[in-house]
Amino acid sequence: MASTSRALILFVAVAMAAVLGTAHGASYTVGAPAGSWDLRTNYANWVSSITFRAGDVLVFKYARGTHDVLEVSKADYDSCSGSSPIASFQAGDDRVPLPTGGVTRYFICGVPGHCDGGMKLAVRVEATGPNAAAPSPVPPPRAAVPSATSPPSSNSAASAGSVASLVGLGLAAVMAALMGF
Repeated sequence: MASTSRALILFVAVAMAAVLGTAHGASYTVGAPAGSWDLRTNYANWVSSITFRAGDVLVFKYARGTHDVLEVSKADYDSCSGSSPIASFQAGDDRVPLPTGGVTRYFICGVPGHCDGGMKLAVRVEATGPNAAAPSPVPPPRAAVPSATSPPSSNSAASAGSVASLVGLGLAAVMAALMGF
């Protein structure tokens, strides 16, 4: 009987860790790890390896005054026109939340010639929640071993979700330790 209760408590703790791990979005530094918001980075290539979800945050890093970030319509993205932006960012460390899924967001550099030079980014944001596709399964708690398909944890995917996952796994470890008493 006691082992059944312990197993149930461990299951609840692991489930809580999974919920905490998916409750917060990831933070992606645009172009990282090899680039940033610049004229050298291939943004179509960079974005192709990431699935963006509602709740994620894009971080545009660049030297202030050398670039900017304009969120634009699809037509303005296609024509590289910054004449009527939806939003404008100029700080050099701009954080753009992606709160809504099921949409594509379009960003360009508004400095003349930069968008035509490749500084444009289209981000498809997947929906989350009960009507969205099921998230990847959460592995059982074990020693963390990075996989070949995991994005680097330095700049491109250092996320609040990762921190929450660690907190949740810590909670699971505490619960497991308490079950031993």
